[in-house]
Amino acid sequence: MKQNILRRDLRRNGTLYLILLPVLAFYIIFHYFPMFGVVMAFERFNPTRGFIGSDWVGFKWFEQFFGSYYFSRLLKNTLLLSLKDILIGFPAPIILALLLNELKSRRFKKTIQTISYMPYFISVVVMSKLIIEFFSSTGAVTQLFTLFGMSPTNMLGDNRYFQSIFVGTNLWQYCGFNSIIYLAAISGVDPELYDASIVDGANRWQQTLHVTLPGISTTIIILLIMRLGSLFSVGYEKIILLYSPAVYETADTISSFVYRSGLKEANYSYAAAVNLFNSLMNFILLISFNALSRKLTERSLF
Repeated sequence: MKQNILRRDLRRNGTLYLILLPVLAFYIIFHYFPMFGVVMAFERFNPTRGFIGSDWVGFKWFEQFFGSYYFSRLLKNTLLLSLKDILIGFPAPIILALLLNELKSRRFKKTIQTISYMPYFISVVVMSKLIIEFFSSTGAVTQLFTLFGMSPTNMLGDNRYFQSIFVGTNLWQYCGFNSIIYLAAISGVDPELYDASIVDGANRWQQTLHVTLPGISTTIIILLIMRLGSLFSVGYEKIILLYSPAVYETADTISSFVYRSGLKEANYSYAAAVNLFNSLMNFILLISFNALSRKLTERSLF
């Protein structure tokens, strides 16, 4: 019986399954097969001897990481950067989408959307180069701040400013593009609810508060769960392009430490252990926040 259902489904949706095959192949080849490399975290990995032939050391690298000077600093920096990014960067696209939804002029709305989307399509390397130029001692942003009494300095080389620059430029780069999801969710809100609220005497702010936001609440909650579930993941590409030893105290995160230990210092096993810890923490957070959301809001990823 099940085989007959499967055959009918394959005949009916065969084209869709063919379209899905490249995606499945990509994830299997580049995400599931490499998971075998996790065994490096428990070995003294030697490239010439491979995964099977390398000496087994158990939890040695985990113990070394947890007992190191770097552990508390990396944990603090990772959580601070992620939490700041969430507190500022998560609500901003929602606010932008709500504001764009209120615009009556389609031409003006499209212009604002285009301007806000453009930074997203700039590569991380080019964006980082622009940030370095803007915040150098002679950069445009630094010169602007000097008008308010700040002495000209390389702001990216100062521990006081690095995290603010990182979060602020993330906001600039991703806010417009991320608002697309919320604009799409807003367009799906039943127009009759707005008509009913007008009959009840609701103004635009009250319509936003009692119709629009509840209408997109499921989208907001799902995306928040996903963002909180990646709390330990901070964009290391941008960090390693912007930071320097002078700002390791506030800029060095778990992801950037993994890159430095694994690729620059060739300490593959140690880097694999640290990255495994990072991934496990993200997994635990995702499961926890998903369960909490299911209990409090009856909405969840799974």
